[in-house]
Amino acid sequence: MRRLRVLVALMAFALPVTGCGIRASDVVEVGDPATVDVAAGSREGTLLYFVSSSSPGTLLPVVRQIDMPVETASSGTGDLKSSSGKALGLLFAGPSRTERDAGMATELPQSHVGLSMAVTRSGVLVRLDGPVTGLSGLAQQQLICTAVHSGVPDPGAAVTLSGTDGSVGPVHCTV
Repeated sequence: MRRLRVLVALMAFALPVTGCGIRASDVVEVGDPATVDVAAGSREGTLLYFVSSSSPGTLLPVVRQIDMPVETASSGTGDLKSSSGKALGLLFAGPSRTERDAGMATELPQSHVGLSMAVTRSGVLVRLDGPVTGLSGLAQQQLICTAVHSGVPDPGAAVTLSGTDGSVGPVHCTV
């Protein structure tokens, strides 16, 4: 008899907990993920892509002023005239102190690298006075994404990286 009372007490407790009236359902699709334009349509700023230290393997865009002074004298920016070339020079200079404090990093070498960029019929050509095939895939994507999102007419253009050890591409920005 005691077992019956215990069983009835447990059922009285379990029934309200399991019968809350909410039915199970499948996943409901509500549309595409949200997107945000992070760069203003002005000539004053450009996008640079840095590595997120909080999400390894993830690139994050950073809006940077083109006329902003480069923090290191060995940035290798040379005499780049175009906004895209200046953006690549700023990329090689690495994240600013504020960007580093926000968790940005780079996989590009912090050495003096001469570079140039040209937009051709077949896409974008970025030439470095250094090796490119030995760069990590993330470092290559930093270059590719920064190049196509900093003044190139077609942000979906394919990019070829050319260096002293060969070339990579043509490839597209994966961000």
